Amino acid sequence: MSSLEKQIFESYAGLEGQQLLEPILRDFHGRAAVVSSFGAESAVLLHMVSQVDPSTPVIFLDTGKHFWETISYRAKLVDRLGLTGVRVITPDKALLAAQDPDGTLHKKNADHCCHIRKTLPLERALAGFDVTISGRKRYHGAARATLDFLSIGDGRLKVEPLAGFSALDIAAHMKAHDLPTHPLTEIGYFSIGCEPCTLPGGSAADPRAGRWAGTGKTECGIHWTHNGQAITPLSRAAH
Repeated sequence: MSSLEKQIFESYAGLEGQQLLEPILRDFHGRAAVVSSFGAESAVLLHMVSQVDPSTPVIFLDTGKHFWETISYRAKLVDRLGLTGVRVITPDKALLAAQDPDGTLHKKNADHCCHIRKTLPLERALAGFDVTISGRKRYHGAARATLDFLSIGDGRLKVEPLAGFSALDIAAHMKAHDLPTHPLTEIGYFSIGCEPCTLPGGSAADPRAGRWAGTGKTECGIHWTHNGQAITPLSRAAH
């Protein structure tokens, strides 16, 4: 761990939720971006962001494969929370024409579909930002089970303010602040991604069971470094 990384980790150690967001957005003003899917649990992090700085850049990857309910929910949350920094990012049209001309790449190679519709557009969108913030949580399991609040990937500080939140914590925050729910949660979707690759299902203990069901795939790839390796948690890099 470099001296700068150590200093960053020590500055925010022990903080989570909005208590972590506040100093991060203050100390990295203009250099931090939130990445949000506007999915089943997105309202909690976005609400916290709105309480700190509603002009914070919020990146939404419009893959062209989202449920219409997600697009509608995005508009509702943006209006309700007063978010003024939302950026809708789309895939490169020429790349889609060359590699997914009929829109069925997800059936043949879901990883590559995610790569051209999410990973590459996000890399482009994050140019100029030093910090990325997302709403991942340990209770989602798989690669997220050991999630740290702070980590380093591709030269950026990655912040996970909700890493320690449980399903009950999320529900309690939603209720306490009267936040609207994603309409698909009412018909059995616990986690919501692109329409072709998301099925109803899951549970509070395993909310992502409906994502890429039956394929063994658990992540789209945007939370991994360019070389396909997991990010380096600051708390572990210190040892």
